[in-house]
Amino acid sequence: MQFMAQLEWPAAVGARGLSWLWKRSRRVAVAAVVVVAVVKVRAYVQKQQRRKRWDAAGQDVVVLHMFGRGRHLPNLSPFVLKLETYLRMTDIKYEIDYEEPMGSKGKSPWITLNGENLADSQFVMEHLASKFNKDLSSHLSPVEKATAHALRVMLENNTLWGLAYWRYVQDKGREILNGMHVPFFLRLTLGMFIRQAKKVIWLHGMGRHSPHEIEYLCKQDLAALSTHLGDKDFLMGDKPTEVDCAMFGFLCQLMYASTSSPYLMMLETDFPNLRSYCLRVKDKFWPDWNACLDPPRPVS
Repeated sequence: MQFMAQLEWPAAVGARGLSWLWKRSRRVAVAAVVVVAVVKVRAYVQKQQRRKRWDAAGQDVVVLHMFGRGRHLPNLSPFVLKLETYLRMTDIKYEIDYEEPMGSKGKSPWITLNGENLADSQFVMEHLASKFNKDLSSHLSPVEKATAHALRVMLENNTLWGLAYWRYVQDKGREILNGMHVPFFLRLTLGMFIRQAKKVIWLHGMGRHSPHEIEYLCKQDLAALSTHLGDKDFLMGDKPTEVDCAMFGFLCQLMYASTSSPYLMMLETDFPNLRSYCLRVKDKFWPDWNACLDPPRPVS
């Protein structure tokens, strides 16, 4: 009930504002209503036009909605990189859309497939695995599947928050601004975004620790990944599985978008097998890595 009240409060305030404006100046009130209506109609028309373009991708072609490319890696979101790597591992046809990066859950990435919208990278991967018969973990034992699941959840629900703390609290978003094209009007809101991110990280619990404690926790996570990887080609053996998509998406953030963080140093000194692993996956599934940067670079 409290949540519903919070949703209704802005509407009630808006209604009272229009009522007050109507009493003061009917012409101004009518003009305001017309402007709002025009903006809404224009947004609706644009969305329908985008929908037509997505549908034109063709049957069984995934339209991957995501943020723009990065200057040093294809995307500064580990979840976008995770999902796009999965599409490459499974040879599922896909196209990129940058116009509407946020899906119905207010997160990126999301996909459109045959007129259907699907959100959340993990749910999307599971749906695609079923539809296209692309279960990369089918050869794993139940114990191995449980291990892969635990490692992925550790990355996405613990290590990720350590990275977020460094990226938005300690670094204050500088790597983001330097790592991708951010429109000027969004740069003006960066301070507000960082304050909101800091609040979310605090509510999660990671932000309640000191920077030294957070580094210690994340180093433990990286040590667990390094130990389990050992000298294998991929995390679960000699074949790539879905968990490699998540691991690669995350490690790329440390290697290419966290140049002044302590975590890059950890990969270079404490966990060199993780760094070698990242380069190995990149070479195998991203031969066009340089072409997927913004701006694109010559093929090395």
